[in-house]
Amino acid sequence: MSKINTDSYDETRLTSLLKQGDEGAFPLLVEQYQGRLFGVAYGITLEREESLDIVQEVFLKVWQNIHTFREESTLSTWLRRITVNECLNWQRRWKRRFRWRHQPLERDDAGDYPELGTDDGNPETLYQKKELEKLLWEKLGELPEDARTVFVLKEMEGLSYDEIAQTLSIKRGTVSSRLFYARKRLKKLLKPHLDEEAGNEKSI
Repeated sequence: MSKINTDSYDETRLTSLLKQGDEGAFPLLVEQYQGRLFGVAYGITLEREESLDIVQEVFLKVWQNIHTFREESTLSTWLRRITVNECLNWQRRWKRRFRWRHQPLERDDAGDYPELGTDDGNPETLYQKKELEKLLWEKLGELPEDARTVFVLKEMEGLSYDEIAQTLSIKRGTVSSRLFYARKRLKKLLKPHLDEEAGNEKSI
């Protein structure tokens, strides 16, 4: 019988039970992290089906290798690091750098896609927000993978500079420079659209 209390969540306790092979630990691991890991994978690959496969592979590797987790970082950091590595391996394996087939951002049972800001329930506002989201994801595909990965972890996952550095095994200064580049490049790519929106508002 599982020792997991599903009414509460403790990462350290979950890690301990995973290492013990507790039968209830793995389903809870999936429940707690699949949405977040999918968001990371999709942000890097921009491929929905591939992201689902990557997340499944991550959980399989965690189940098989949990005994190697030395707990020098948090479980969530370890999971993100594995996810990022799987995404980069996928890109190298298939040699599909910048060949994106963008999928529309819609919620489904695979987990929540990252969303921008908040909405006020106004249909026109919601439409504009969705269009901006789609455009952002399309332009993300034009960034180098290292800059895009840092951008996704910072802006969509909300990680700190130190957490990103730890996840990617790079220096904090490298995180800062890649994020600066990503923001600057995206601003340039999105500028024509934003200028057009501003012009439309003035003409009303």
